[in-house]
Amino acid sequence: MERERRTIAVWLCVWGLLASGTAGEQAQAQRPMSLQAEELPVEEQPGIVPDPDEERLPAAYQRQLVFFRTAEPPGTIIVSTSERFLYLVQGNNRALRYGIGVGRDGFQWSGLLRISRKSEWPDWIPPPEMIDRQPYLPRYMAGGPGNPLGARALYLGNTVYRIHGTNQPQTIGHAVSSGCFRLVNGDVMDLYDRVPVGTKVVVRQSPEL
Repeated sequence: MERERRTIAVWLCVWGLLASGTAGEQAQAQRPMSLQAEELPVEEQPGIVPDPDEERLPAAYQRQLVFFRTAEPPGTIIVSTSERFLYLVQGNNRALRYGIGVGRDGFQWSGLLRISRKSEWPDWIPPPEMIDRQPYLPRYMAGGPGNPLGARALYLGNTVYRIHGTNQPQTIGHAVSSGCFRLVNGDVMDLYDRVPVGTKVVVRQSPEL
């Protein structure tokens, strides 16, 4: 009888652990996207080259054609900071949607600019304020796979802001940057080939009704 009681106790303990694990998995699976898109405490990592598997984004952030209603003409870029998406208007209530990383708290902005120039495998010169925050950063880094600006950069007006690639694909969908908008390299290369210098860029904090 004592052995039977011990056997039942063990099975109850195992069942409790399994049930707890299942509940934890369900809670994680049901976690809303908004909680997954908070600020990510990741500093720049110059020289790190991402593995191709790391550049495979979750389905929600993969480049795709979506329904998108706007009065802006085809060819316009619309950035929705709160959604972590960049839209390239196609017309007929459609847009190409790209998952992006955006500015963290205190570095977000909104406005209307145009692409002033484009660059393939751009060099990176961290601004003084970034050096102050991360003094270990290089003062200059030539373009290449390990460059934090990634494969392409589209410069916005006369500002320090850019739409660019990244060597940190895990940051897509998060608020991480100093005000720039980052895409995985495959996506920024696709966008780069689709838009010319002079393209209108509308940056919004939240989507319009």
